[in-house]
Amino acid sequence: MLEIYQKTLSKNVSFKGVGLHSGKPSQITVKPSEEDSGIVFKRIDLPKNNLIIANYTNVTSAKLCTTLENEHGAKVSTVEHLLAALYIAGVDNALIEIDTGEVPIMDGSAKNFLDALNISEIVSQSKKRKYLKILKKIELVDGDRKISITPNNKSLEVDFQLDYENKIIGKQKNTIDFGLDDLTDVTNSRTFCLFKDIENIKKAGLAKGGSLDNAIVVDDNNVMNSNGLRNEKEFVNHKILDLAGDFLLSGFRVIGKVTCLQGGHELTNMFLRKIFKSSSALDIFEVKEIRISKNISHNQTSKIAVSA
Repeated sequence: MLEIYQKTLSKNVSFKGVGLHSGKPSQITVKPSEEDSGIVFKRIDLPKNNLIIANYTNVTSAKLCTTLENEHGAKVSTVEHLLAALYIAGVDNALIEIDTGEVPIMDGSAKNFLDALNISEIVSQSKKRKYLKILKKIELVDGDRKISITPNNKSLEVDFQLDYENKIIGKQKNTIDFGLDDLTDVTNSRTFCLFKDIENIKKAGLAKGGSLDNAIVVDDNNVMNSNGLRNEKEFVNHKILDLAGDFLLSGFRVIGKVTCLQGGHELTNMFLRKIFKSSSALDIFEVKEIRISKNISHNQTSKIAVSA
């Protein structure tokens, strides 16, 4: 069943760690926020013009991570795992104070974020949550990459397939329904890279904080992390996690089935921009109150939820 009301945290939750790409120490505090405020980052190391709204239109880079930037040039990067944790925890409104330009990578997944969010009570607010329902198929093809979304009346479902020449990753595939499935493997799945690509990534000034403690590194024939994988589909599950975080940048809870081949942050952002240009294929709605008739006995209670 779809939640009726928007939600926020009951108290502050803080994290600290290192930025995956910057290599710099980073500390964030996720705070409760008012209705209809959405997710907003605040660069507390900047004296002014330091609010960055978490919206797909503010994505200015999607190279190996999602970077948001406001009109004054203030940036925050690697936001996707934290956003995915907020999505899965059911948080609609939060102010995220951060003391640098990159969210800490933690263990490379959303696990640390979600564990802390689950300790803090998530509370309902007075305003209703807005959903974006897909009415007809929307598709984007970019070379060998492809992503589409089709109607699904109940939740966000993601069918994702990788296509790597590396035989360890290969053509791994999984389907996750965010409304019905156990999401433990998704939230625990870490970011990954090929060992052969690390030198070029570092030459580009990225992954300065990367290590086997916060990323899976794959050689030609094996996973280089001593403890191996956390689940047998960890590679594709992490891509599904990334997509969920990037989809929260839509500003809505999306109801539809996403099918994606060889996607990533860039393709997802391109797709969100296309979705919002397809107004005839969308319906934005709230869920009405559940009403129970006083004339029906307790044993015959029926609940009716109507979309408006």
